[in-house]
Amino acid sequence: MIYGHDPRTGETVGTALPETDSAGVDLIVSAAAAAGAAWRATPAAERAVALEAVADALSAHVDELWQLADQETALGEVRLRGEVARTAGQFRLFAEVIRDGGYLEAIIDHADPSLAPPRPDVRRMKHALQGVVAVFAASNFPFAFSVAGGDTASALAAGCPVVVKAHPGHPNTSERVAKIVREALPYPDLLGLVQGMQAGVDLVQHPSVVAAGFTGSVAGGKAIQKLIDEREVPIPFYGELGSVNPVVVLPSAPVKEVATGFAASLTLGVGQFCTNPGLMFVPEGDELRKALVEAVEGTAGGPMLAERIRDGYLGGVERLGQLQLLAEGKPGEGSLAVTPKVFTADLETFASKLPQIGEECFGPASIVVTYRDVSDLRPVLERLDGSLTATIHSTEPGEAGEVAEVLGKRAGRLIWNGWPTGVAVCWAMHHGGPWPAATTSYTSVGATAIGRWLAPTAYQDWPEELLPEELKDANPLSIPRRVDGRLQA
Repeated sequence: MIYGHDPRTGETVGTALPETDSAGVDLIVSAAAAAGAAWRATPAAERAVALEAVADALSAHVDELWQLADQETALGEVRLRGEVARTAGQFRLFAEVIRDGGYLEAIIDHADPSLAPPRPDVRRMKHALQGVVAVFAASNFPFAFSVAGGDTASALAAGCPVVVKAHPGHPNTSERVAKIVREALPYPDLLGLVQGMQAGVDLVQHPSVVAAGFTGSVAGGKAIQKLIDEREVPIPFYGELGSVNPVVVLPSAPVKEVATGFAASLTLGVGQFCTNPGLMFVPEGDELRKALVEAVEGTAGGPMLAERIRDGYLGGVERLGQLQLLAEGKPGEGSLAVTPKVFTADLETFASKLPQIGEECFGPASIVVTYRDVSDLRPVLERLDGSLTATIHSTEPGEAGEVAEVLGKRAGRLIWNGWPTGVAVCWAMHHGGPWPAATTSYTSVGATAIGRWLAPTAYQDWPEELLPEELKDANPLSIPRRVDGRLQA
């Protein structure tokens, strides 16, 4: 049986839930696949209405949902209410995306017999993948990256059914969210839910599963990729994995603002964000060092989501202990609580301990690396692993040129005078990056996340009456298209 646990006390909460056995996984995936056939044939305008109904249902249950999730995550009312709103917002965004139609990338090249050789009539657009999308829920976001998270919202928007492997850190929350979403969908079996580690294995290897999405650790991502490699038919795997999210503070940056912002970002949600600033480069000097110590010492720890996550943090802190401890916050309360810790080293020492020292420590821990001259940073920055984000703090853009060039190759999102925690749900957002931040160049947040669950088809000299509506000359759905090389709104 699977039990939820209160991270504050370690006590079990909620209802004991059975693990989904292999036969159960097969039934759930098969039901999702059957519902998916009708869902793919549903016009985009109708799918958009259904997505908005899901958003409304989640918002309507926020009072119940935040309390249920708080029992299993200890993340608190403010954070969890905001996360439910974000989750609903993702469904509303994807309703806009599919109404717009640009995500289909419709292209028409009319026949041109004057060319050598003559060109036939060729039309191309993207369609939903023909099968079920498997989603592995994240531990640190019980709503926004879980059962009704961005992977689920974008896959449903594309026209794909989804089966989610619930995270053991919030099993009862997962069951309740799944029920709310199913009741809002026209075909309830479009969203399936399985519980248990073996269920995850069975899910990703099921022949009806055609793609998988994952948010978690590098080790977890590698384990899923290994299971996919064992399949007779390979499938794409979209994983968001580890990230240290380097921050470079340049000499002109304001000291107090940097120190307070860093401490707040580092400890937000007990540091359990994939965009946590785990590495910061700062110019040598006592003023900023003192400000950082003061800001970090003013923070407090708290309970982590699960014993495994706490143990991982403690192991990471032990690894970072080979460096000098710069500052630590106040210890949190409870058996799963941890203390924020910031370590420091000069640039030469840090570089000598790469790559191991540059690995992610998931939680409220970071390394502050001091440098003498900005020109010294490039060779070290070039040795860092890929990250989801990279940040520059400066009041003089001219001093950032070389640093910006290097970081632009190491991260998927570049931030100026801000902090990486917090990922806006919008059309332009990119949440991904070079390995090990992600397994592919696709994003898991924002409008273009829908592209993961689509595949193109070209139609050559196809009869007009058999063409999809999106590719007919009259453009009855009024979607953006590229016709004979020219983009038409």
